[in-house]
Amino acid sequence: MTESRREYLHFRPIQTRWNDNDLYGHVNNVVYYSYFDTAVNLYLVEEGGLDPHASTVIGISPETHCNFHSAVAYPEHLEAGLRVGHLGKSSVRYEIGIFREGEETAAATGHFVHVFVDRKTHRPVPMPTQIRSALERLQPNTETSTGTR
Repeated sequence: MTESRREYLHFRPIQTRWNDNDLYGHVNNVVYYSYFDTAVNLYLVEEGGLDPHASTVIGISPETHCNFHSAVAYPEHLEAGLRVGHLGKSSVRYEIGIFREGEETAAATGHFVHVFVDRKTHRPVPMPTQIRSALERLQPNTETSTGTR
């Protein structure tokens, strides 16, 4: 079943690039993972205060997954919808929908797991308070989820 926009709480514009297309004329499957990574990490930087170059705590990704529902191609304008499916002490599961600009159903859906670790030791640590607060805002309230931007 394809998901709709109203199931996501934050949206990030994604512009396809010329080199995203593969030989078959559509965005290659591996590129969707870069869309996921870009949307998640920009949210962490802008809303969670993550400094990817200097923060003592960083997120590493042990798991990603993507389901493809319809092909997209350059030069389409896309939007990545974000929500948090699970929020633990040191880990989070983001759920992402890739939408064509203005369309209600997702062209692709997937998830992306981050485990927050100490930058030097790579051992799991509790996520920083500012990041946790930002991620809590992406947790759907099943009674009142509105899909606001």
